[in-house]
Parts: sequence; C-alpha cells; structure tokens
Amino acid sequence: MNLYFKHHNTKILIISCLCFVFSNTVFSQETEGIGAEVVNVVKPYTPTISDAFKIKETPVIADSSLLEKKQVTYSIFSVPVASTFTPAKGKAAKLEKKRPLKVYDNYAALGFGNYTTVLGEFFTNFELSKTDNVGLFFKHHSSQGGIKEILPDDSFYHTALDAQYTSRQKDLSYTFGLGLKHDLINWYGFPIEVPQTFKDKSLSQSYFGSKIAGSIRFEDGVFETAKVSLQYSTDAFASSEFRFKVTPQVHFPVSDFQLRIKGDIDYLSTKFKKNYVDTSSLTYNFLNLGIRPALEYVADDLSVSLGVWGYFLSNLETKNSDLALYPAVLASYNVIDELVTVYGGIEGGVTQNSYTAFYTENPYISPTLNIMPTETVYNGFAGIKGKFTQHIAYNINGSYSKENNKPFYLPNRPSFEISEDYQYGNSFEVVYDDINTLHIFGELKAQATQNMSIGLRANWFNYSLDSQAEAWHLPAIKGSLFSEIKFAEKWFANVSMFYVGKRKTAWVIGDLLPPQVYELDDYLDANLHLGYTHSDRLSFFAKGNNLLNKNYEAFSNFKVQGIQVLLGASYKFDW
Repeated sequence: MNLYFKHHNTKILIISCLCFVFSNTVFSQETEGIGAEVVNVVKPYTPTISDAFKIKETPVIADSSLLEKKQVTYSIFSVPVASTFTPAKGKAAKLEKKRPLKVYDNYAALGFGNYTTVLGEFFTNFELSKTDNVGLFFKHHSSQGGIKEILPDDSFYHTALDAQYTSRQKDLSYTFGLGLKHDLINWYGFPIEVPQTFKDKSLSQSYFGSKIAGSIRFEDGVFETAKVSLQYSTDAFASSEFRFKVTPQVHFPVSDFQLRIKGDIDYLSTKFKKNYVDTSSLTYNFLNLGIRPALEYVADDLSVSLGVWGYFLSNLETKNSDLALYPAVLASYNVIDELVTVYGGIEGGVTQNSYTAFYTENPYISPTLNIMPTETVYNGFAGIKGKFTQHIAYNINGSYSKENNKPFYLPNRPSFEISEDYQYGNSFEVVYDDINTLHIFGELKAQATQNMSIGLRANWFNYSLDSQAEAWHLPAIKGSLFSEIKFAEKWFANVSMFYVGKRKTAWVIGDLLPPQVYELDDYLDANLHLGYTHSDRLSFFAKGNNLLNKNYEAFSNFKVQGIQVLLGASYKFDW
C-alpha cells in the first residue's frame, strides 16, 4: 500500500474513537437529570477550511487475484410438442362489383300536366369518330292556360332545337352549333278590370330566334381561345335584330407572370316597325370594341390579375363615339388550405342590351323598345369562402357597384287610340337610369349524408337611383333553397324553393300625370321533382311547381299559374 491509503486509515481510526466517546456521553446524559449551569465562552469558535490538494496521479490497482472472464456458451434443448391445431385454408374476400353505368346515345322524355301542359324532350348523339361527334337536342313546353280570374287567353309555348358538332384533337378542340327557337305568349296582364268581351281573346306575340356559334381552343401556343356567335331574331310585328360577337384570347409568358389579352367585338343592329305612340320606326346600330390586357400571377396560395378594360363605343345611328376605361383587378389568397380563402377585386365594362336579351328575361315587353348599352363604371367586391367541415362549404361576399343606363321594366301606359294588342297597358317598356347598388350575398352547401345534399343562398340589395322613383321590379331580398335526396335504391327527389321580396312598380296613366307607384307582394315558390328509376333505360317522374298555390305576380299584372302537377316518363336507348 502507498502513503495515501495509510494516511486515510489513520483518519478513519480517529473519527471512530470520537464517535464512541460522544455516544457514551449522550447515553449518560439520558440517565441523569439536566441541571441549570452557566457556560463561560472563553473564545468564539471560528471554523476554517483547509486547502484542498489535487491528486496528480490516478492510482493503478495491481492485484494478482483478478481473473480473466470465461467465455460462456449457450445452447437450446428442443423437445417436440404434439399439437391438434389445424389451420383453415384462407379464402379471398369477395368484393361487391358494381356494374358500370351504361351511357346511352339517345334520350327521350314526355310529360303531361294540368293546365293542359305538355313537356317533351329529345336528345341524340352520333359518334362520327374517336374525336368527332354530333349532338341534337329538342325541347317543347306548352300550356293552354287557365289562370284563375284571367279572362284573356294566357296560353304559351316554347320550342327550341339545338345542334352541335364537336371535335377534340390532340392540340386543339372546336365546336360549331346551330340553334332555333319559336315562342308564343299572350299579353293577358291588364292593369284594370277587363270587359267580358275579352274573354278567351288572344293578344299574342310570336317570337322567332336563330343562332350560329362556334368556339376553338388551343392546348399549346400563344393563341388560347376564340368564340364567335351570329344571332338573328324577328317577331310577329316585323321587328328584327342582328348581332355579331367575337371574343378572342391570347397569352404571353413574362418572367413569373402571364400577360393575357382578351378582346371583345360586339355589333348590334335592331329595328322596330313602329314605336308605342305613332307609326314611326325605331332603328339602332351599335359597335363596341374592347380590349383587356392583364398581368396574371399564380403562386401556391396567391392568385392575382391586374388588368384594365379599354372600350371604343360607337353609336352608328347617331354618329356618336366615346372611349372609356374600366378596372379589371382580381385577387384571391388561400389562408388555410380548403378551409379559408379570401378574395376580392374591382371590375367594370360594357353590356350591350338587346331585344333578344330583354325578351328572354321578360317576354311581355312590347316591340317598341329603347335600346342602348349599360356601362358598369365599377363593381368592387370582397368575400371569403371555404369549408367549415369536410361536408359543409360556405361563401360570403359584399359588393358595391355603379352602373350607368341600367334598364328597368315599367308598364306601358294605355294608348288613347289602340291599334295593337300590346297597347292596353298590358305590356312593358324599358326605361334607363344610373344606379348605385350595395349587395350582400351568402351561400351555404352541405353534404348531409351520402344520399342527401342541401344548399341555401341569400341576397340583400340596397339601391340608389338618379332620376327614377324606384328600382322597378327589383327586390331588396332574394333567397333560394335546394336539395337533392336519394331515399331508396331507385327513388330520388329534388326540392327547390325560391323567395322574392316585395318590389315596386307603377301604373302610368297619361303623359301629364306622374306614375302611380304601388308594391308587388313578395312570394315563395316551392317545387318538387320526384323520380323513380325502373331500369337503366326507363324512368318515371312527377313534378310539382308552385306547390303553395299562390297566383303571385312575377311582373306587375301578370299572375302565374297556381299549383302545377306534371307526370311523365323518360327512356334512354341506342339506335
């Protein structure tokens, strides 16, 4: 042993002796009583810490008794165990195969309902090759009328025929279409009590329209798309309208952006044989040329388009022309993937009004209209859309717009010398005014179950006009509810409800008196479409419209049919 271990053993011996003496003292004190004593402290105790000395060498243990580790070898003694377990042979799980849905080239439907209503549809498709096909669609909807408390004939029919040729090549696709339609309506909406002499009297208008349209799309290259349409329409009062419209679009890559340029060429020529008050004719000729360059940037979550519409507006009849610029800025940002997307922008432009567009929206107009374009100076909007859950989607936005020469429908005043069927105050004219509109929109869609979906839309409007007393026939509130339900293997139903709030209209009595403003009631229109799929080919359906049986006025003095029930069947087939 070295000196370190000898010194260490000596310290242990001393400490052990002190502990023995102290323990004896303690035990002796426990057997005797402790008396009061006076202790005189001669010198206060001052503890000191001795210096620490670092051991400069690590001791090495050299012991001859240490042995080397022996290597251990392990082995397993296996004993066979008898077992009566016999595993069953595995069988592949059977997957339920669903028969692929058969797509037929032809479809026909026929239905009959009250008010002597007939509904007929027919569609056929011819595959010319793997890339080319031709489709043909025919639709007819007519009714012999019979609206409660309506004396004049209120029958109508709408017939349309459309044909389309489509070709989808590797680098491009194009379509060419032809459309024809023939409508008949009656001006049965009188502002005053109708004499019995008008019972079953026909005050009809017959409208004929035709359209040739085509489009082309390129997959690669600078040129993207182009659409061309040519329309011609006429009616029973020798009115005529010709319209030609072209909208091409090209794009060029610019660094991280895309420069996309869209064009708008719109020519309209409309002629009415006479105006409302005399026999002088009305002629309109407009040419609008527009171009919209826009820089577009698309990142992972951000999409931005910065552009501007430039228009050259020309009234060829009055020889007046004008240049105008309108904003075209759009942006969207995906805040949370699929859950929250914010979007907004400001847009403007020109909408060329036409006799065909007015007739499509309100067939009870007179063929004596004032035609001019509507200018949207700006329409600023912002919103948020996304999903609350995987099955519930939402969309909320607000907008504020300014429009110049916005059209409104106002009843024509009765003529003193009636020569036409539309001069009893039973037709509409178009008046224009500048308007500012505040619009709030909300939409909610939910996939409640695998077999049921539901949607809800709501709109609120606030109007401010320059000269007109009211925004004629425009409601402050509109809403709709729609649902699709499959409640059995072969049964399905579509439910829809439309609410339109109160609207203002006027009765124009004469030139010297102001219009007499009155309010149209709000209405709720409930509809149900019930279907039964008998087979892949044959289905049956039942349709119920206006199920609340309210003869509300879609336009002033023009009540609609009450509850309408239609039963029919559809059949799919191949030639």
